[in-house]
Amino acid sequence: MQNRLIDLILGLLAISLLPPCPVLPVFTEVVTPPTLASITPDRQAREGDTNSSLIRPNCLHLEPASTIPSTLPNDEYLDKQWALNKLQAVEAWQITSGGEDILIAVLDTGIDQTHEDLMDKVAASVNFTDSPTASDLHGHGTHIAGIIAATANNGIGIVGLAPNSRLLNVKVADRSGMVEPSKIAEGIMWAVDNGAKVINMSFTLSEPAQAVEDAVDYAWSKGIVVVAASGNYVGDRPTYPACYCNCLAVAATDASDCVGSWSSRDDSVHVAAPGVNIYSTLPDNCYGYKSGTSMAAAYVAGVAGLLFSVVCDANDSGLLNDEVRDAIENNCDEIGILGIGGGCTGECKDDFVVQDEP
Repeated sequence: MQNRLIDLILGLLAISLLPPCPVLPVFTEVVTPPTLASITPDRQAREGDTNSSLIRPNCLHLEPASTIPSTLPNDEYLDKQWALNKLQAVEAWQITSGGEDILIAVLDTGIDQTHEDLMDKVAASVNFTDSPTASDLHGHGTHIAGIIAATANNGIGIVGLAPNSRLLNVKVADRSGMVEPSKIAEGIMWAVDNGAKVINMSFTLSEPAQAVEDAVDYAWSKGIVVVAASGNYVGDRPTYPACYCNCLAVAATDASDCVGSWSSRDDSVHVAAPGVNIYSTLPDNCYGYKSGTSMAAAYVAGVAGLLFSVVCDANDSGLLNDEVRDAIENNCDEIGILGIGGGCTGECKDDFVVQDEP
């Protein structure tokens, strides 16, 4: 029965397998100071910008199981959440919507814990920045948190993909979105030691940082699935931490399953998920649209949260993260452009230049 449920969930949560595609024109980038990284700024969505002249996917989606009832949540802005329909989330929720024991760590600019759709969702908070508060003074982290776990069936706002899961608010970026790699590493270690099952990192470094890679490896060794945005860079240059072997790297697609024209893509990218015109929570009880691989990574983190509630330890390793990650990578829909493959980059450098994204 358990294996049947896993297969069914994976059929419903049809994340796209991202193949490489032609290099697109480069957008302007803003260079930030060395030793600082930046939270992925979300590219303003442009209606109809599917880059269809270069990317023409032939998507194959599994049909939802007819034996499972489809009951829509009553959340006010559900109709704005196209990604949930694409992922066939409503059908999946008939099997699992996560669990309070599934903690998903959001390493970001903080979370507005007083938001009407996120109240009681944060199990613990920590602040690794100079900010006086662990709350979100930027907006990015709250948007990510809502995508993952906004409350369902409360008659207001939106619904997260794993609405019964809880969050760890790990503030590693300040109100300007800047974060030091050492703070990323500290945040990962804290999340591991405080019970995270999934870690979401919606930010990028253009060069590797050994402390971050070591922390990612530590998280994986402790049974955690680590998800990272591939970045809003055009072309195929590697970005970090997404390129690390023990990270699940995520690119962004739109409602037509086209890879975002600004989405980073190289052979370290494993999957793509909805990341264009994503409606979610913002500070001060607000809501709004953002686009970026940040949003796509959050959806994959939500999928991982759902899967942790149903997978079993098939290889008797004592851990479940290998089963969850294998399930995600091996049950994706092809989107019609050949070739990607879960590669990784092992080279490390002592110094690096960090670049902001368009």
